[in-house]
Formats: sequence, C-alpha cells, structure tokens
Amino acid sequence: MSEVSERRNFYGRIRGKTLRASQKDYLAEDLGPLTLRGVTRDENPSRAVLDLGFVQGPLWLEVGFGGGEHLVHMAAANPGVTLIGAEPFVNGIAMLLGKIRGAGVTNLWLHPGDVRDLFDVLPDLSLTKVFLNYPDPWPKARHHRRRFVTPEYLTALARKMAPEAEFRVATDIPDYVRQTLEEVPPAGFDLVRQAGLGGAWGDWLSTRYEQKALREGRAPHYLTFRRR
Repeated sequence: MSEVSERRNFYGRIRGKTLRASQKDYLAEDLGPLTLRGVTRDENPSRAVLDLGFVQGPLWLEVGFGGGEHLVHMAAANPGVTLIGAEPFVNGIAMLLGKIRGAGVTNLWLHPGDVRDLFDVLPDLSLTKVFLNYPDPWPKARHHRRRFVTPEYLTALARKMAPEAEFRVATDIPDYVRQTLEEVPPAGFDLVRQAGLGGAWGDWLSTRYEQKALREGRAPHYLTFRRR
C-alpha cells in the first residue's frame, strides 16, 4: 500500500482560542525536546518500528490528554514509569507543557498528532496501561464511527498492548458507555470493572472535563478492561 493511500481523515479540532504569550513560549521552547521522533509520516514514511530506548520501566499511554492534568499527575505519582501523551489539539498541548514545567516531571513524552500514527510505529505488546479520559463524544449518530471506541482504533490499540495490560475509559456520555461495552471486548479485552459516580480509580485525578460534566449534571462512568 502506498504512503498516499494510507493517509487518514482526521476530524478533531487542531486549534482553539488564541494562545497566551506564555503558552506560545512553551510550544516554542519545550515541545520539540519532548516530542517523540519517528512517528509522523514525514519523519518516518516507511513506518519503521519506533526505537524505545527512551523508555524506563513500564510504558503507559494517554489518548487525548485534554489539558494534561491527569497525564502530569500520573507521571509525578509514578516516576518509575514512562508515559506518552497523544493529543493533536494545540491549546491542550500548550496547557500540558505549562503543567510539566510546574511539576518538573521528566518521564513524559508527547506525540502532538493523531494517535493512529503512533500506533503504526509502536512495537507490538509494548503498552501496559492506556487511559482514554473524556474523549470527544461525537454525539450525532452519523458521527459515532469517529469515536475512539471503534474497530479502526481498538484493533490497533490491542496489538500494542501486552497481555493483561489495563485499558481505562472515563466518560460522562451514556451512549459512549454503550458503544464502549459493545466494541471493546470483541477487540480483545475483558471488562473487569464498571463504576459510576464515586467509583473512580484510587489514583484518579478528576479532570476539568469531568468537573464541567458534574456542574452540568452529567454523571461520570469509569470502565476498566484487561487485554486478553
């Protein structure tokens, strides 16, 4: 298959409100050194497997880290783990970089783009924990195929996760829960825990998206899967 034919459609937002001067500085000064090399098609058109020499300890991934508070929290709480955050939204990336400066964590790397490009080049069986927190709900029925919990994403994710690896999903959208429960197990996962409000994981840090959902009367759902 040619490189051109492998290009994918991407439907999420890339940019939002105008960045503050400090956020522009974070992007200019900090993003480059923290960005994984060899992930994009421009850098790696042959899609060669990524060299994981930078990894110390288990490798975890957060898909779509939003403002980055959960990702930085996990990095600070687990210094023996290496984390990757994948996020295409520039404003979220800038927010995360500011939090990294404040926390001083050094075990965190970024892919500022489509997570599917990362799945192309990560070694199989390399991930031991993956987080999907408050993903874009794509509420219209005709857009449900754009959700992360669809075979295009889940099949690739399953290949990258080691046996017994944990996949966590947090969402405030009941129909996203429905689709998650329908689509994730056939991709190679077992549901090991499902909880509602008050049932978050012991190391959970509530995100700004969760706080917004609670203010607007939407209850969180926490689902834990185990890779077969």
